[in-house]
Amino acid sequence: MASVVDHSHTPFNSSPQDIKIIKRVLNGYVGFANLPKQWHRRSLRRGFNLNIMAVGEAGLGKKTLINTLFNRDVMSKNGGHKLNEFDDDQGEDFEDAETEPSGKEGGDKGVRIKSTEAEIEEDGVKLKVSVITAPGFGEALNNIDSWKPIVDEINNRFDSYLEAESRINRSTIVDNRVHAFLYFIEPTGHSLRSLDIALMKQVHEKVNLIPIISKSDTLTDEEVYEFKRAILADIDHHGIKIFTPTVAENEDEEVIANTTELIKTFPFAVIGSTNEVQTSDGRLVRGRRYPWGIIEVENESHNDFVKLRDLLVRNFLEELKETTSNVLYEHYRTEKLRKMGIEQDQSVFKEFDPATKQEEERALHEAKLAKMEQEMKAVFQQKVSEKEKKLQRSEADLFARHKEMKDKLTKQIKLLEDKKVQLEKQKLLPQEPSPQPAPQKSRKGFLR
Repeated sequence: MASVVDHSHTPFNSSPQDIKIIKRVLNGYVGFANLPKQWHRRSLRRGFNLNIMAVGEAGLGKKTLINTLFNRDVMSKNGGHKLNEFDDDQGEDFEDAETEPSGKEGGDKGVRIKSTEAEIEEDGVKLKVSVITAPGFGEALNNIDSWKPIVDEINNRFDSYLEAESRINRSTIVDNRVHAFLYFIEPTGHSLRSLDIALMKQVHEKVNLIPIISKSDTLTDEEVYEFKRAILADIDHHGIKIFTPTVAENEDEEVIANTTELIKTFPFAVIGSTNEVQTSDGRLVRGRRYPWGIIEVENESHNDFVKLRDLLVRNFLEELKETTSNVLYEHYRTEKLRKMGIEQDQSVFKEFDPATKQEEERALHEAKLAKMEQEMKAVFQQKVSEKEKKLQRSEADLFARHKEMKDKLTKQIKLLEDKKVQLEKQKLLPQEPSPQPAPQKSRKGFLR
C-alpha cells in the first residue's frame, strides 16, 4: 500500500487531523521477474552434474587437461616418467599402465572403460563431475573395431537412463549420459587418421563431439593453423557433426561476438598443466617452462584452453546437457523404441476427464452406428441388385417365349393362307362329272 498526501487544498494553519490522505494500490509489479532468482536458489540446493568422456591414445595428456579445466585434482595422477628437467609435469600425461590380461593373442590389453567421479565446489556452487576414459584405445597392433567398447558404453548409459525413465517411480533418476565427448587428436600436423575418422563417425550422432588437438605446444602457429584446416576438411568430407553452440539473435552483441569467435577456433589446440611457473615479469601462472620460454595455459595467444573452458564449463554447460537430453537422447530413444516395434500412441498421455471420456464413448457409438448403417445399406443394395438381376432374367425368358409363340403363329397363319389359296383355285376350275360307280356283281355260291 502506498500513501499519497494531497496538499492542494490544505491550508497552512490546518491541523494534522484535517489532512486528507489518499491511499492507492500500486499494482503494476507482478513478480515473475524474480523467477531467475527462484531458479538460482533451487539450482544451488540441487547442484549440477557434468559427464565428460575423454578418449584418445595414451600420452596425450587427458588427465592433465581435465585437472587443468577444473583447477582440481579430479583425476588421480599415477605418476609417469619425468621427461626432462625443464618440464616437471610431463609425467602426468602418461596413462597408468594396467597389467590386467585381456584374453587377446599377442599380449594386447584391449580397450577398457574407466570412470572417475568427483564433487567439487566453487563459491557455494556444487558440481559433480564424472570423467569416463578408455585406456587401451589405439594401442593395439590391430585397432579395427577398437571403438566398439566406447560406443557400447554410450549406448549402455542411454539404455540405463531409458530404463529408469520407464519405471513407475522416476523420482531418483540419475543422469549418467555423456554430455561432452572430448576426442584428443595427436598433434601430427597432417590430417586425421582412419582410426580417428572411424570413431568420430560412430559417435557423432550420440554425443556432443568436441575434437581437441592435444599438446599443441609441439607445433608452431602456422602448423596449428594448417592442421586445423585439414581436420575441418576431413570432418566436413565425412559428414561428421561436432557440437556447435547456438548463436541467439536476442543476445548482446558482445556475447554474439564471443560465441562466433569461439566457433571459429574449432578444433581447439590446447595444452594442460597444473603447475605454476613464474614469468620473467614476475607473474605466477599455470604453464610449462621450456629452455626457449614459458607457455601459459590461460593465455589465449598461446593456445585455446580458455575457449575450451568457456565451452565446457563457463558459458555452455547447460546447453551441452540440453542438447544431450532433447536431441541426442531423444533420437536414440526413438530409434530404440521403433526397433522394438513400439509406436507412439498419443491417447496414453491424455488425462482422465469424465466429460472427455463420455465424448469419446459417444463418438465411438456414433461411429459404430454409422458402420452398422453402412453395412445395412450394403446388404440392401446387394439384395436390390440381386432382385433386379432376377427380374431381368425373367423378362428375358418372357421375351424369348413370346418370340417363339409368335413364330409358331406366323407359320400357322402362312399354312392357312396357302390352303386358302388352293381352295380358291379349286373353286375357279370347271367341275367334271363324277364317274358312276360300277354295279356290283352278286356272287353265286354252290348252295342257293
